[in-house]
Amino acid sequence: MLNELIATPLFGIALTLIVYALAQRLYLRTGHILTNPVAVSIAAIIVLLLAADIPYQAYAVGGDYILFLLGPSVVALGLPLYTRRAEILAKKGPILVGVTAGAVVSIVTASGLAWLLGGSREVILSLAPKSVTTPIAIGIVEKIGGLAPLTAALVVLTGCIGAICGPEFCRLIGVRDPTAMGLAVGTASHGIGTARMLEEDRLAGAVSGLAIGLNGLITAFILPLLFWLVGGF
Repeated sequence: MLNELIATPLFGIALTLIVYALAQRLYLRTGHILTNPVAVSIAAIIVLLLAADIPYQAYAVGGDYILFLLGPSVVALGLPLYTRRAEILAKKGPILVGVTAGAVVSIVTASGLAWLLGGSREVILSLAPKSVTTPIAIGIVEKIGGLAPLTAALVVLTGCIGAICGPEFCRLIGVRDPTAMGLAVGTASHGIGTARMLEEDRLAGAVSGLAIGLNGLITAFILPLLFWLVGGF
């Protein structure tokens, strides 16, 4: 009976929702950045699957349904963007330049470091779109010849690090303007970072949501060009 339940999509969906709800309560109670609900949920689910000796493939049967919702969830970020559209349009030039610079730096630093450390071509390509939201990143890496599962894991890891450290790092280096903070965190750590920015400031969250879409578009265009310029490895 238990094995039959684990093999159904209900198992992955229920486990994800229950663990996330508990992680959210922990975050609201402690208010500590290290208890970010996404990061805590990921760690808890990994531990539970290993402890119960449940293969990831069984969990993914239901987890894939949740993965499908990533696309609509990104679209939903258009609401705060619409409500602050006047303020954002007034800064459209700096925003576009900032996202473009962030996209290029993200690609060059991640892929360049992997190349310097002797990473394979597939690993280098998989690292390139790490700061792009998961559905776009997977689409990009499938086209350029990377490893989609590795990219998905790196995207989530990047988002968690950005959500935990992003705002604090911005304040540490003297960046306190909501637009600048939202732009930096959204460009670097996509949806997970944007969720954190919405807690910090509504304008910062709106700009961060815009940065997700812009970074995805810009990366999809410039990534093949950058690799062509360096000889396609």
